[in-house]
Amino acid sequence: MSAKLRVALVFGGRSGEHEVSVVSARSVAAALDRQRYEIIPMAIDRAGLWADPAVAARVLTEAGASPDRVPGFEGAARLDQRLLDGAVDVVLPILHGPFGEDGTIQGMCEMLDLPYVGCDVESSAVTMDKVTSKRLFRQAGLPTPRWATVSTGEWNAERSACEERCLALPLPLFVKPARLGSSVGIAKVKQAGDLAPAVEVALGYDSLVIVEEGIPGREIEVSVLGGEPPFVSVPGEIVPGHEFYDYADKYLEDSCQLLAPATLEPGQVAEVQRLALAAFATLGCEGMARADFLLDGRDGRILISELNSIPGFTAISMYPRLLGLSGVSYPRLLDALITLALDRHERRRRFAEAALRPLSERSR
Repeated sequence: MSAKLRVALVFGGRSGEHEVSVVSARSVAAALDRQRYEIIPMAIDRAGLWADPAVAARVLTEAGASPDRVPGFEGAARLDQRLLDGAVDVVLPILHGPFGEDGTIQGMCEMLDLPYVGCDVESSAVTMDKVTSKRLFRQAGLPTPRWATVSTGEWNAERSACEERCLALPLPLFVKPARLGSSVGIAKVKQAGDLAPAVEVALGYDSLVIVEEGIPGREIEVSVLGGEPPFVSVPGEIVPGHEFYDYADKYLEDSCQLLAPATLEPGQVAEVQRLALAAFATLGCEGMARADFLLDGRDGRILISELNSIPGFTAISMYPRLLGLSGVSYPRLLDALITLALDRHERRRRFAEAALRPLSERSR
């Protein structure tokens, strides 16, 4: 190893959150301690090709502060050769959405025997899938809004039955692609006639759509940093600048408000933090996750909405901001995530070596 730890900062990717990933990576690069780390930019274009090193470095430094000003680029290789050549010590994937946050890049790192930051293959895939997450929440007894699902096949074969099933839930409804993030493809449905167009839009991003009951109330978020035990931040509250916390509100504008710490009763704070840690454990998360909640204005119930395994890391993103308000600065957060990645890799290496020992030695 070199004097500095070589960190492959992977960004871009084949998802609707490509530009957000670039902006997040730029914020991460600015916060990493250059005395401790050598940053190795690795950019993936929209087609899934890896860019030349010079192109990756240019995209990382030239990208604007907002996703709508991210420069386009094209890759040239199926994989960055530096990952195969032993040129990196740890991979820091800042890839939002499919082909990054869903276990794919994590599986690649496992195959290449490279340490990587964040959730492992299984928990990345589970947190990316809103339907699977909700089923596990329900099985664990964690409160979550009611929902229905619609697949492309069902929608094409029996649209009326799908609409009837979804409209059995009380309006308004939120229609979302099941395996996407950053509020891409989401619509709020206030009347029955708006359901079909919203489903059509969502099915343009994923073959599975979740239709969820709208909960009138407040949006609460908590950041979880892995460890033994995991660390949970103070809760924050999102006050959307739009009708709901959509893509533009998150990344293109600064009209939403983050109230942190959120104005909650001590018992509510404790419950939100308890549920965040319980959800983190239920989905098998490691490293990091942001837990999103809804505080029902009708009866005070706190409902877990979802977990994000690679939350936004832009200058206005809630995950690092909430941890910062809880005493974990941006650079310290990155240090902790990298340390956790290296520790997990070493732990799994020992397990693998134990499994490969001859049977006659395993009981010793």
